Amino acid sequence: MSDWERASTARVLPPARPRKLAKVPFVELADGRVQGVVSSGSDIGRVYVSSVAAGTYEFACSTNNNRPCGGARGMFCNHILALLNEAALQYGAERVARYLRVEVAADELTAQAISQAMSATRPSQGDSAAASVFSQFLRHLAYLEFEPSTAPVPELQWFPQTRAVV
Repeated sequence: MSDWERASTARVLPPARPRKLAKVPFVELADGRVQGVVSSGSDIGRVYVSSVAAGTYEFACSTNNNRPCGGARGMFCNHILALLNEAALQYGAERVARYLRVEVAADELTAQAISQAMSATRPSQGDSAAASVFSQFLRHLAYLEFEPSTAPVPELQWFPQTRAVV
């Protein structure tokens, strides 16, 4: 067993660059998608749940209560473009391209180049994963209510202990 496998903590990668959370408060590479929550530009009480699938680039965008996005009619809407931009800021454009399986020249590796390469394939609009993505977002928000502490958080204890106490 390697040292990494024996470790009781997961390796945390720092963000590629700091980002502002007002427009895209939540973005993740999970479930074979780049997915997240994007604030509405016109209504402060509305958010959109957007996602792009790896490999097929099938995309979905809807409000948190499953109303379809008016801009996602056969092409990526502004919410999805904002999501891809923030994913590139948080994880780095190279990692996002690799995760989505997008072929982009190394010298022009940007969120815009990634979205253009995916758009060129004419991806289909798929079913929204809004419920699960929004649920994950709300679960992450719940951690903001905890008092700052160095004690372990039981929900985050995914890994078994590496050594038994004698």
